Amino acid sequence: MHAPVIEAQMLGKAYAIFKRPQDRLKQMLMGHRRKYYDEYWALRDVSLEVRPGEAVGLIGRNGSGKSTFLQLLCGTLTPTSGRIAVNGRIAALLELGAGFNPEFTGRENVHLAASVLGLSSEQIAERYDSIAEFAGIGDFIEQPVKLYSSGMYARLAFAVMAHVDADILVVDEILAVGDAAFTQKCMRFIHRFKEHGTLFFVSHDIGQVSALCDTAVWLDQGSVRAAGPAKEVCHDYLADLYRQQDDAGRFQIGGRRAPPPSLPQRQAERSPGRDIRHERLQASEWSNRIELFDFNPNAPWFGNRGATVEGVQVTTPEGVVLSSFHGGDDVVLRIVCQSHVALTQPIVGFLVKDRLGQPLFGDNTFITFQEDPPVIPPGRTFCAAFQFQLPYLPVGDYAVTVAIAEGTQSDCVQHHWLDEAFFLKVVSSHVARGLVGVPMQRIELKLI
Repeated sequence: MHAPVIEAQMLGKAYAIFKRPQDRLKQMLMGHRRKYYDEYWALRDVSLEVRPGEAVGLIGRNGSGKSTFLQLLCGTLTPTSGRIAVNGRIAALLELGAGFNPEFTGRENVHLAASVLGLSSEQIAERYDSIAEFAGIGDFIEQPVKLYSSGMYARLAFAVMAHVDADILVVDEILAVGDAAFTQKCMRFIHRFKEHGTLFFVSHDIGQVSALCDTAVWLDQGSVRAAGPAKEVCHDYLADLYRQQDDAGRFQIGGRRAPPPSLPQRQAERSPGRDIRHERLQASEWSNRIELFDFNPNAPWFGNRGATVEGVQVTTPEGVVLSSFHGGDDVVLRIVCQSHVALTQPIVGFLVKDRLGQPLFGDNTFITFQEDPPVIPPGRTFCAAFQFQLPYLPVGDYAVTVAIAEGTQSDCVQHHWLDEAFFLKVVSSHVARGLVGVPMQRIELKLI
C-alpha cells in the first residue's frame, strides 16, 4: 500500500482569546507564569490519512474547523498539538486573492504565485501563455488585481494552480464565484487531475462533495465527527442539519411506508402530460423560469468535422423561437447541422449538465432511426428535433452539450462535439433538493 500523501495525528490548534486589550500586554510581560486568556480550540485531536489518488471532501458547519485544518495542511499555520505531514507539492485555492499582491498586475502575480509554488522563471515563461488563456481575463491581466472582480480573481488563481504540476490540489469554495463557462472548465480540469493527483475539496454544497469525492471527512466543533464513503457521510451530515434546524424528532429517516392511497377523481381527470401544479407554479415566486443564452459556435469542441453543428434553437411545439421558458413546459430543441462528407449513419444528440459538469439528462437520434438510418449527402443542411417536457431545475447555471457523430452508440466516429454550445440560467425554482424535479401528474395528502 502506498504511503499517505497527507497524514494528521492528534492535530490541534488553539487560539488565545483575550477579554481586554490590556490582558494581551500583561500576558507578554508575565509569559507562562500566569494566564490572562481563555483558550479556544478551533481544532482538536484530528487524525486522518489521505492516500495518493484519493478525492477527499471536507464538510461541516461554519466554525467547525475546516479553514483552520486547511491552513495547517498548507503550512500557513503551525499546530498547537499533534502533527501533520504532507508528501508532495500542494496547490491551494483557499480564498480569493490569497498570495496575490493587490498592487501587482495579473501578469506579475502569475510570476509571484507560480514561483512560490516551486516553478522556475524558465518554467513560468514557458507556461505563461497557457495560464493567460486558461484565465480568460483578456487585457485585465495587465491591470492591478485590486481592480478585479471576485470572478476574475478566481479565474487567475485557478489558472495558476492548474499549471504548477501539483501532487495535491486543495480547493475551498472558490468555484462558487465563477461564471458557468469557467466553472465547467475548472471541473474538466479537476476530473483530469483526479486521474493522477490527490484532491482535497471543501464545500458547503453536499452535491458537489458527493459528485467529486470518494471519501468525506465531517468536522464538527473542531473534531472529526465521521469519516468514510462520501455519500454516506454526506447523508448523515444532512440528516444532522435537519435535526438541529428544527425540533428533535420532527423529521425522521427510514421507517415503514404506508401504501399509496387511491387518488381523488378530480385529480385523475387531469391531463396526464402536465404537472398538476404547473399553472400555480408559474404564477408564484417558485416559478421555474429558465433563461436561454445564444448558441456559441466557438465553444470548446473536438471531432474530425465530417459534419458540424451550425445552430441550436429552443422553440414551442408550434415553432415559436424561445429565449426563456419554464420547467414543465413542452419544448422542442432543434439542432441544425451541415454535412461535409456523406453520412450513412448520422447520430445527433444533446446533453444538459449542471455547473459541476454532472450529466442531468439528454438523448440522441440513434434508437429512433436505428432500423432505417437516413443517408445525408455531402454539403447538405439537416436538422434534428427533440420534443420533450422539461424537468424542473434547481436555481443555477447549466451547460448544454450538442454533438453529431456517425455509427452506433457503442461504436461511432465523433464529427463535432461542442462541449458548451449554449447555457441555461434558472433564476427561480421550487426544487430544493435533488438534481432535477420531475413533473408530478398526481399528488394527494389525506388520512388513511
